[in-house]
Amino acid sequence: MRKSRFTEAQIIGMIKEQEAGMPTAEVCRRHGLSPATFYKLKARYGGMEVSDAVKLKTLTDENAKLKRLLADTMLDNVVLKDLLGKN
Repeated sequence: MRKSRFTEAQIIGMIKEQEAGMPTAEVCRRHGLSPATFYKLKARYGGMEVSDAVKLKTLTDENAKLKRLLADTMLDNVVLKDLLGKN
């Protein structure tokens, strides 16, 4: 996945600006992003605090690592079964 230009703290700050009453078009213009991108980020980070976003990123990274470990273990298991089955 492509890395965002903005940190989680910046994204949450933009959302809070918009929720405080600033028009969405103005928030997008000030930060240089399209309204579609803003609403996509709002759907993902809306209602979060910065600490929640950090926890989400940590859990997402850990989940990806565990999925890779599981895939490697399953592959090793298949290879070992093939080796034992041929003898």
